[in-house]
Amino acid sequence: MEILAYLAAALTFENLLYALVGVVLGTAIGALPGLTATMALAVLVPFTFTMAPASAMIALGAIYTGALYGGAYSAILINTPGTPSAIATTFDGFPLTRKGEGSFAVSLACVSSVAGGLIGGLLLLMLAPPLATLALAFGPVEYFWIALLGLTLISAISEGNVLKGLIGGCIGLLLSMVGAAVMGGDLRFTFGTPHLVGGVEMISALIGLYCIPILIDLVAEPERGLFTGKRTTHVPLRRTLKASWDGKVNLLRSGAIGTLVGALPGAGGSIASLVAYSEVRRSSRQPEKFGKGAPEGLQATESANSATVGGGFIPTLVLGIPGTPPDAVILAAVMVQGVRTGPELFSSHADIAYTFIFGLLIATIFMFPVGLVLGRWAYNIVADLPKALLVPTVAFMCVIGSFAIHNNINDVRMMVVLGVFGWLMSRLGFGPSPIVLGLILGPIAEQGLVQGFLIGGASGNVLGMFFGRPISLVIILLILLALAYPLLFRRSRRGNYDASE
Repeated sequence: MEILAYLAAALTFENLLYALVGVVLGTAIGALPGLTATMALAVLVPFTFTMAPASAMIALGAIYTGALYGGAYSAILINTPGTPSAIATTFDGFPLTRKGEGSFAVSLACVSSVAGGLIGGLLLLMLAPPLATLALAFGPVEYFWIALLGLTLISAISEGNVLKGLIGGCIGLLLSMVGAAVMGGDLRFTFGTPHLVGGVEMISALIGLYCIPILIDLVAEPERGLFTGKRTTHVPLRRTLKASWDGKVNLLRSGAIGTLVGALPGAGGSIASLVAYSEVRRSSRQPEKFGKGAPEGLQATESANSATVGGGFIPTLVLGIPGTPPDAVILAAVMVQGVRTGPELFSSHADIAYTFIFGLLIATIFMFPVGLVLGRWAYNIVADLPKALLVPTVAFMCVIGSFAIHNNINDVRMMVVLGVFGWLMSRLGFGPSPIVLGLILGPIAEQGLVQGFLIGGASGNVLGMFFGRPISLVIILLILLALAYPLLFRRSRRGNYDASE
C-alpha cells in the first residue's frame, strides 16, 4: 500500500500546482526557437532550491516535459524545431500546416506527446532497474554503432533520393568536425578563426538550416500568407482523438522506442524520434505519403520524443548517469537538495523517487489541456499574420534565439551563413534534416570510434572490440537492413507496377 501513499503525496495541492505551472512555463519556452529544454531548466532551477526535494523534482520534470512538447509548435507552424528533439516533427508537421491543417497537426502532436509521456513514465515506474542494467551494457563501441545507425536511417527520410540524403549526412559530419576534437582537443578546420574553436553551434545551425530557407521562400512566393491550401480554423477534438485511436499501435510502438533509446545515456530524443519515424514509414502500406503531411509520421515522432523523458530518467535515477543534458541539470539540482541518485535511491529515498515519478505522470496529463489551448492560440496567431509581418517577426525571433545561447553575435552570423547555405542546397534537392542529423550524431560517433580503438588497441583486439560484442552485432544488422530497405522497397514497387500492367 506504500505505492498509494506516494501517489497521494504527488496529488497534494502544492505538487499539482508545481506540475501545472512547470508544464505551462516549459511549453512557452520550448516553443521559442533557440530556447531548448536544457536552457529552460538552467534558467528556472534556482527557484526550486527552497522546495522540498520531491516537489523540486516534479517542477523540473514538468518543465522538461512541457519544453519538449513546446518545441513542436515552431516545428509544425514555421518549420523550425524549437528543440533538437523536434527535428523529425518538421517532416510531416510543416507540410500539414502548408495545407491549412496546422490546427489539426498541433492537436495531434499534443495527444501523441501525452501518450508517449505516459508510456515513458509508466515504463520508468515498472522497469527502471532492468532497463538501467541494459543501458549499462552499452559501451563506446555500441554508441558508435548507434550513431552510425542514426546516420543510415537518413535513407528513410530522404524524399526520393537516398544518395542525396547520405551526402547531406556526410556534410553534417564534416560540419561536426569543425573546432576542437571531442577526443584529444586538436583544432580542425578553424582557419585561424577563434569563434570556430567551439565548433558549429547546434542551435544556430538548427535555426539557420530550417528557418532561413523557409523565410526566403515565403518572400519569393506570391501568396499573402503562409498557407497554400484551404485553412482549417477549428478542429473538433473528436477528430484528433479518433486519429490517435486509429494510430494506437503506432503510438505504443513509438513510445516504447522512445523509452528504450532515452534510457541510453547521450542518445536523446533526436535519435528516438528518427528511429520511430523510420519504423512507422517502413511498416506503412503507403510510405510515399510520408514527408508530405502524413499524420502517422507526426504521431510517431512526438510520441517517441516525449517518451524519452521517462526513459532518460532511468539511468539518471538508478545509476546516477544523466541520460540527456536536461537530465544532467535536474541531477545537479537534486544533488543540491542533498539527495543522491544511484542504486540505493529506490530503497533509501523511495518516497522521493516514487512521488516524483507519479508527479511526472500527472504533469504529462496536465499537458493535454495546456497543449490544446496554447497550441490553438499559437496556430491562430501564425495563421492570421500576413507575410509582411510574419517574416520579419520570425526573423527577429531567429536572431534573438541564436544570440541568446552564448550572447555572441558570431552565433547569429553562423545562423545566417548556414541558412543561406541550406537554401542553396534545397535548390539542388538536399533537405536540411540529413545535414542536421550528421551534425548531431558526428561527435557521438567520433567519441565512440576513438574510445573503441583505444580500448581495442590496449587489449590487442580491435576487430573483436567492434565486431565481437553481441549488442554491436545486433545494431550492425539493423544498419544493414536500414541501408537495404529503400532498395528492396523500390524493387518491390517496380515489381507490383509491372504485374499490374
